[in-house]
Amino acid sequence: MSILELIAAAVIIIIALWIVLIFNGFVSRRNRVQDAWAQIDVQLKRRYDLIPNLLEAVKGYMKYEKSVFMQVTSLRSSIVSGSVQDKAAANNTLSQTLKSIFAVAENYPDLKASENFKNLQMQLEDTEDKIAFVRTSYNDYVKDFNTSIQQFPGNVLAGPFGFSKSDYFEAPEAERQPIKVDFSDMDNDAVQRPASPAPKPKPKAAKRNSKAGADSSNND
Repeated sequence: MSILELIAAAVIIIIALWIVLIFNGFVSRRNRVQDAWAQIDVQLKRRYDLIPNLLEAVKGYMKYEKSVFMQVTSLRSSIVSGSVQDKAAANNTLSQTLKSIFAVAENYPDLKASENFKNLQMQLEDTEDKIAFVRTSYNDYVKDFNTSIQQFPGNVLAGPFGFSKSDYFEAPEAERQPIKVDFSDMDNDAVQRPASPAPKPKPKAAKRNSKAGADSSNND
């Protein structure tokens, strides 16, 4: 075998090893993304499963707990089998619902003091903390993976190997805005306060002056 053939063989081996290393790097990064997403998925489903119990706990304090339950139930397909974006949107809707429920509970000390309600609230808060923590890790892994398949030479090999960008699990724009909670229609015992009476008009200075002038002329 000639020197040129040896060099060519060595180059081919180096290129093959280089491709294998890049491929294995893609696989490793994608597995980290999938593992982090699996953890988010578990917490999202756990959070969803806790909400019917919460609605049962506040039953009797809310007028429209059935409609809220139906709204939550309609999100099941997104939570169970939706895409990353679908699950992010469903998670945001659940957050809005929970904030409304907890806002109603503020009006009822006996409900807030209920052990069942407090336990569910603690479990939901713990789940939300875990979602926030794992979401940060997931998004970091997604960034690392997406960067590796967008930069050279990864961008040349990613397509033929079947690797594509992963979606970030980001809070929708509505979730980033301050939440406006309106629970006036959900409060069973809301009391409508009567409108305050309009203030009596003060007598005008001109009338007082004319009256004073009339009195002085009578005295004369």
